[in-house]
Parts: sequence; C-alpha cells; structure tokens
Amino acid sequence: MDTIIAEKVSKLFKRYAFKRQFQTFKSALVRGDIFKEISPKESFAALKDVSFSVAPGEALGIIGNNGSGKSTLLKIIAGITKPTYGTITTRGKISALIELGAGFHPEISGKENIFINGIMLGLSKKEISQKLDEIVKFAELEAFINSPVKTYSSGMFMRLGFSIAVNVNPDILLIDEVLAVGDESFAHKCLDKMMDFRRRKKTIVLVTHMLGMVEKFCDKALWLKNGVIHAMGESKSVTDAYLIDVASSEEIDAQMSHQATMAAVKNEALPPDITTTTTSTSPEDERQPKRWGDKQVEITNVVLLDSNDSPKYIYHAGEPVKIALTLRAHQKVEDFVFGVGIFNSEGIHCYGTNTNIEEFESIQISGDGEVEILIPHLYLLEGTYFLDVAVHKLNGYPYDYHHNLYSFKVRSRIKDVGIVRLPHQWKFSPTIVFKGPKE
Repeated sequence: MDTIIAEKVSKLFKRYAFKRQFQTFKSALVRGDIFKEISPKESFAALKDVSFSVAPGEALGIIGNNGSGKSTLLKIIAGITKPTYGTITTRGKISALIELGAGFHPEISGKENIFINGIMLGLSKKEISQKLDEIVKFAELEAFINSPVKTYSSGMFMRLGFSIAVNVNPDILLIDEVLAVGDESFAHKCLDKMMDFRRRKKTIVLVTHMLGMVEKFCDKALWLKNGVIHAMGESKSVTDAYLIDVASSEEIDAQMSHQATMAAVKNEALPPDITTTTTSTSPEDERQPKRWGDKQVEITNVVLLDSNDSPKYIYHAGEPVKIALTLRAHQKVEDFVFGVGIFNSEGIHCYGTNTNIEEFESIQISGDGEVEILIPHLYLLEGTYFLDVAVHKLNGYPYDYHHNLYSFKVRSRIKDVGIVRLPHQWKFSPTIVFKGPKE
C-alpha cells in the first residue's frame, strides 16, 4: 500500500497588487474595501493538479527550477500547509527537514530544542531521553549542545535538524535543499543514513537541485515546471529530460544575446556596455567587451556552430565546435592574420591561436570572405566562456578586433577543477580495488 498518494493537488496563493502595497488601515476603512475578497486574477497557482504516489521503501526526488512548486509540494506532504484543491494521503509517521532552523527556538540550548522537536514529532520525554546521546553524537555537536542555538552556524543547524529527523524513526522522511549546507563528510553520513532508511522500507522524498544525487539515490524523479508535473519516472531519464530543457532555454537566451550583439556590430552602434577604447584601469575592465581597429578588413558576423552547422551556444565537454567568421575587405590587403582566443569568466586566457602561429603565410584578401575554425573536441570544464576574434597585420596592427563580444557555455557532469579536462585514464595495481564510476 502506497505511503503517499496525491490526487489533483492544487495550491493557490493570493497575489497582492502593487497599488495596494502602501494602503493604510484608515484608507481601507474609508473606501470600505478592507474585507473585500481577493479576485481570482489576483491569485496564482503554485501547484496545479499534481497527482502521484510513492510506495514504501521508495525514494522520490523532486526537481525543477526555482519557483516551480517543489517546496510547496513538500510542505503539503508534511502537513505544514493544506492544498487549495485535491487531497494528499500519507500513511505513517512523518519527519520533515524543510527549512533551515525551522522549529528551533533560538534562545534555548540545542538539548532543549531536541526535546521540543521530539515531542512535536510524537515522542515521549522518556523516548527522547533514550535517544538523546545518539542524536547529539550523530550531529557531532557534543561541545555545543548546551549552547543557545542562536550561536549555531547554518551547518550546525542542518546537522541537528537532520539528526533529530532521522532518529525519531519516521515512516516518511521529507528533506528539502538543506543538505546542501554543511561539510562533505557529514553529507556522506546523511546519505548512508538515508540508504539505511531505504533498506528498512522507509519512504523518502528529496527536493534538490543536485541532479547527481537524484540519479544515484532516488528510484523515481518528479519534475515540476510552473507548478505542473512535466515528467515523472525513472530518475535518470527524468533528470536527462530536465537537463535538455534547461540547455534549450539557455540556448535560446544565448542566441538572442548573440543576435543583439551582432546587430549592434553590423550597425556600428555598440551596446551601452561595449566601449571602443583599448585602455583599462583594472582587471575587471579587461574583461569588458570591446571592439577596435581601422576596419580595412571588417568582421561582419561571428557564429558558433555544432557538427551539423547549426548555431549553438551551449556545449557539452568534448563536443566539436566550429567558429565561423564572415568578413569584408574594403580594399585588397596582403598582410593579414586571423586569430581566436577563449577566456573564462575570471578573465583567464584559456586558449588562443592564429594563422601566423600555425605558419600560414598570407597572400591576399579582397571583397567578402569566410573563415572557419574547427575544434574537434572542446575539452573545457563546465562554465561560461568568452570569445575573442580578430584580423590584424603580422605586426599586430588591428584591422578589426572583437574582445569578449561573444559568449558560450560548457556543461559537464564531471566536476574537475582548473580550466581544461585533459584526456586521461586511471590504472591500478591488483592490490588496489575500486568500484568503477557509474555510467
């Protein structure tokens, strides 16, 4: 029998108009609208007809963008708030870790808060006394348990809250994003405890932005988008669909930004944040987009392409990228060099090359032309990058230099550090045993 059943759950919140923001009690009385009902157009649905079920022993991950209704749904399951329409049925004792510090009184000690929270979760004082040492030890707060919780850090709050939640032996454990707070070692201890809950057929509902955790830990995933279930099913397939959707949205935003930049370049009316000066007074100024040169040879269009020659601005590490330049020589030129450079968001020059470095000897350019630079494998780490493109003389004299005018993003599931991901392999002797990474 399912431990959580949601049937057409909707939650409406009142949206107060700006014009009422500064309304006084006196003015409301004068107008006679103090008890006036909020009209439907002044409300919004945080959740709309959400239906799902969770079986005993299942772990459900709830994912989605900020404002998609994830935390609202968790609060409804916990009984903290009620649905406007629909029903939610739960079977068994619920323990929830939803908001950091929720349920703690700041002026009293951690020990006293343990008793208060335990009683609220249905334990007797005797049962709490029996579990007290275990709760304190798990939270790693032996030295601070008699201090007022207002002196605790966010990580200490999380450790105490999680320790109470899991040690009251609930049937259903609800966890919001709070696990992101705290150190790595305690996070592993939390996951071990949650795995133990699953082995004991406890139900877990986890709201998180950490998709890797959902894939690794959860049996199913539920993707909320604008308060509606967009997908639900096996965790890997749902998180992949979510990533594709996020990448698609980012691609559209990046393409619109690129089109605006190119329109400005073609009209020679650069956006307000783009200057034509080459002087700078700080590293931050160095990273600002600029354009300069005498335009004898002019770069009229820049576009990043995928392997099918379609515009693309969000890449996965290792994918091919093609940088295509369209240009116009307003007169015949014999001395020219084409170059590209890639910078990360901190202004670090990640890579650069030009036709002179690669020993191309310029002969002539006239009229319109095109240049393509193909990078077969973009081995950059995850992040936002900025592109420089230029055409200049052999001695560096600029015809047209575009600095940081174009950006693209790299996505990667592997969280290496540094600038690039170098192709590599691990090899271990027979005395060293690992379980291989999850595919």
